[in-house]
Amino acid sequence: MKLSELAQKLGCHLEGPDVEITGVAGMEHAEPGQLTFLANRKYFGLLKTTRASAILLEEGVAIEREGSQGPLAALRSANPYFAFAQAIEIFYQSPKYAPGIHTTAVIAKSAQIGEGAHIGPYCYVDDQAQIGRDAVLHSFVAIYRGAKIGDDFTAHAHSVVREHCRIGNRVILQNGAVIGGDGFGFAKRPDGSWYKMAQSGPAVLEDDVEVQANACVDRATVGETRIRRGAKLDDLVLVGHASQVGANTLLCGQVGLAGSTKVGNNCILAGQVGTAGHLVVGDGTVITAQSGVPNDVPTQAFYSGYPAVENRQWLKMMAALNGLPELQKRVRELEAEVEKLKS
Repeated sequence: MKLSELAQKLGCHLEGPDVEITGVAGMEHAEPGQLTFLANRKYFGLLKTTRASAILLEEGVAIEREGSQGPLAALRSANPYFAFAQAIEIFYQSPKYAPGIHTTAVIAKSAQIGEGAHIGPYCYVDDQAQIGRDAVLHSFVAIYRGAKIGDDFTAHAHSVVREHCRIGNRVILQNGAVIGGDGFGFAKRPDGSWYKMAQSGPAVLEDDVEVQANACVDRATVGETRIRRGAKLDDLVLVGHASQVGANTLLCGQVGLAGSTKVGNNCILAGQVGTAGHLVVGDGTVITAQSGVPNDVPTQAFYSGYPAVENRQWLKMMAALNGLPELQKRVRELEAEVEKLKS
């Protein structure tokens, strides 16, 4: 495909030669004939050495390539990363699956399966479950009794939707995701043993949610657990019972939300963030990796550390902590001088 044609498809402005593009790749691994992108200042140095024939980047970023590789054409975009995501789809087509139900799948008579669905080997769809149009269920997917699922649903191998959960349109479950597993609810008996509480409330996933590999969205003891439109849950995320995750929020790898946590819209919780239960994280908040959140967080906040505090305060605390050995040494020296004066 000519670069000028690709620029038109992506809504970009072409600078440089109209070369032929055969694929896409990252800056370090790109070869001649491929398109790459620059969206992070950390990789500016690779502009000089990348072997790509063209690059997606913002307006005003100068291109200086070393050696005799020839000019590097540019596609100027206000959002190079988003444009690159679109370019990938032009050159890479995901596998398509023909409608039909594999002979080893078990489908209850009362289950409703929409037109165009593909149900793979050893899947199980229980009584009164409903699945919309053009769903793709890969092997060993289990849909429990009374679950209701919208159109264009994709469930990869070994994912599970538990009883009476509700899932919107265009939802993707990656391998091993569990929607509506029992919440961690136990009441202590007088003798000190634990009594399992029935988890009666479903998990609800709204439209365009993606839950990645081995992540879990627990059902609620009462009420519901809700993941709102467009939210994305990374691998090994746990959303505890009766929690809420706002629209277009990202929960990165190994994030854990204790029960009844409410996370607002357009938030980012980076890897291994953990929250205590029954707290609120405001809209637009970013919490950096490995932070622990014991209390409510305001809107549009930028928090770090444990216990999580405003990021600038945390940076000051870390700077002070790094200077602690020298401070301790100085205090000891001063104490020794005081003792000499006393004697």
